[in-house]
Amino acid sequence: MSRLGYDRYRTAFTAECDQLHATIADADLSVKVPTCPEWTLAELLRHVGRAQRWAEYLVSTRATEYVADERPESAAPEGDDPQAMAAWLADGAARFAATLSEAGPDAPVWTWAPEQSPAFWARRMTHETAIHRADAAATTGAAYTVDPEIAADAIDEWLEIISNPLAVEYNPKLAELRGKGETIHLYATDAPAELAAHWVIELVADGIRWSRAKGEATVTVRGPLTDLLRVFYRRLPVSTDRVEISGDRSVLDFWLDRASFA
Repeated sequence: MSRLGYDRYRTAFTAECDQLHATIADADLSVKVPTCPEWTLAELLRHVGRAQRWAEYLVSTRATEYVADERPESAAPEGDDPQAMAAWLADGAARFAATLSEAGPDAPVWTWAPEQSPAFWARRMTHETAIHRADAAATTGAAYTVDPEIAADAIDEWLEIISNPLAVEYNPKLAELRGKGETIHLYATDAPAELAAHWVIELVADGIRWSRAKGEATVTVRGPLTDLLRVFYRRLPVSTDRVEISGDRSVLDFWLDRASFA
């Protein structure tokens, strides 16, 4: 499947933000996030809001190099008041959505990836929000599902990120993702056939190769697409009964231990 269009990402970003805000309504923000135990729920939400506001600042200023967003309105609320946090998040999300609409997909904008455009940030913030919504849902007990196109594209994007040689500068453990041809097969059992929601990842001597494909593999992970996404982003343990794992699980464990961006 080709990358989704700019307008699709803009719509999905707003939808993900709306669902995140519903997930944390009246929640206790002081509790620890089980999938990010170093953070409380408030700290998780500050991270999300700051990331969105930083992306908005880069796009709105047409930044040509890295720049920190030091505007007063980007300061996150202190404390654990869910109403104050929700208002701050909603304001930042609305600003970013409006900025994306005004900028269009092709304006030159700095990013940390080869693609230098608002389209990069529209995609990145959509998936950033979707994955951290999983963290929020795990904390509050809310239901969690992701639109199939967005979930599949989030897996694509993650593979693109960690197969980029520049990513090793942020996480040296990515340099350890090498092998002798071992393969991981991800297979979504509930996705429409036209979505082609299956992946084969190969560990080779100089890094990783991947494609949207089916086939025999060293280890296969099968399950609903949302659950595959959560396992692959380490938001569900591989021991979950929501997916089925066959083959050499140690290859999957090897991958998950190293495949992070921070």
